[in-house]
Amino acid sequence: MRKTKIIATLGPSSFNFDIISKFVDHGMDVARINMSHHNDDFDLGKYIRYIRQQAEENNRTISILFDLCGPKIRIAKEIGNIEIIKGNTYTLGEKGCDIPLNLDLSFKFHKSNGLIKINDGKIVFQIEKVNEKCLEIIAVDSGIISGGKGVNFPGVDLNLPALTEKDKLDIELAISHGADWIAMSFVRSPSDYNAIKDILISRDSDIPIIAKIEKPEAIMNLDGIIESFDGILVARGDLGVEMPIKELPILQKKIVNKCLQKRKPVIIATQMLETMIHSSNPTRAEVNDIANAIYDGSDAMMLSGETAIADHCVEAVSLMSKIASSIDKDGDMQNFNRYVKVSRKDIHDVRGAICHSAMILSSDLNIKNIVIMTETGATAMNMARYRPKAIIFALCTKKEVCSQLSLIWGIVPILVSPYSNTESMIQSTGDLLKSRKFLKKGDMFIITAGVSAGVSGSTNMLKIHEV
Repeated sequence: MRKTKIIATLGPSSFNFDIISKFVDHGMDVARINMSHHNDDFDLGKYIRYIRQQAEENNRTISILFDLCGPKIRIAKEIGNIEIIKGNTYTLGEKGCDIPLNLDLSFKFHKSNGLIKINDGKIVFQIEKVNEKCLEIIAVDSGIISGGKGVNFPGVDLNLPALTEKDKLDIELAISHGADWIAMSFVRSPSDYNAIKDILISRDSDIPIIAKIEKPEAIMNLDGIIESFDGILVARGDLGVEMPIKELPILQKKIVNKCLQKRKPVIIATQMLETMIHSSNPTRAEVNDIANAIYDGSDAMMLSGETAIADHCVEAVSLMSKIASSIDKDGDMQNFNRYVKVSRKDIHDVRGAICHSAMILSSDLNIKNIVIMTETGATAMNMARYRPKAIIFALCTKKEVCSQLSLIWGIVPILVSPYSNTESMIQSTGDLLKSRKFLKKGDMFIITAGVSAGVSGSTNMLKIHEV
């Protein structure tokens, strides 16, 4: 059973009931809604309801991830294609420029000889002359620029807000649609977390927040960001443009390692199967990239254009699932970097100690299943952070908790009715897992729960049980 989770971005190629159904069949665990390309004319709710329906019909849960666009600088959407010729001079700014932007920026602190990178660095310009509202730039490359493509100013602090007005509206939309996770773009400091959290608190919502690491400032403040946010996404596209590309592999491993140490979920994203946007087959390098992300210890991997605008979007989900399943079955633990040594000082409460003990017992006794009774999902996530060899079955009484846990490594979330007492809970659990064909008669599983069944935060029991 696959432990590494798959995030598929919905877009023009996949906002289609038939395609979404196939994504579910082929292993999508999380559906990403990219708010950068969402507009009010689009009925997002019907697709989210359909995803929930498909998950239920397949006895699964699927997370909905709202990815805020943040203060992303883009080429103005209303323009057509602009042909760029190497060596030619162009102007760049919001209005009255050859290359119009979506934001009104002040360039008075820029210096000449800096670089501008467009469309993930595919086309680069050298800054020749700086005016307050417009830059004169010389093309280093030839190519075509189209509306909506991203524009990066490497090494330049543009003093942009943590959230735009659109982001604030999109957060309200995420709350109204029951989103399970919110991803914040262009995080620069730990305090950025509060910009979203304050809105959620005011709306009595507790949607967890993921920080996208894509700016040099985020690397500088990495420890604090990991501590503050509920999860981390390594956005290799913008990060690889904003920083020297040779440093990207080291940064990926550094971020994943820190997340493992801090017990925070981590996602690897961007160009994982880029070739499959137009080809039915990936490169060998892409397959190895996915494998290395799993060996590094990531909770999930994200497909972006591969499922949003691709010719082979279903095949991309299917192939990523097959690669992940293959790597997850690798029995040589020396190949993995996800098993973090835990000392006594790392365990601060009863719940952590019980989860750590369950991991040790499952390994020592070769028990392949761990069952977690969880009200809020906290115990299940704590268990996953120890990366046990066993499958983690998280039995939840709340739909929203089930859906959130679909993003977390190694967890199979199952929605159950509340139990009146511990003994009936244990017996019913065995029957449920057997009926779902996860277990058969004679199989052993470790179960953790609170003796006071249904009480949040009361995990204080560990038992080995036979079906």
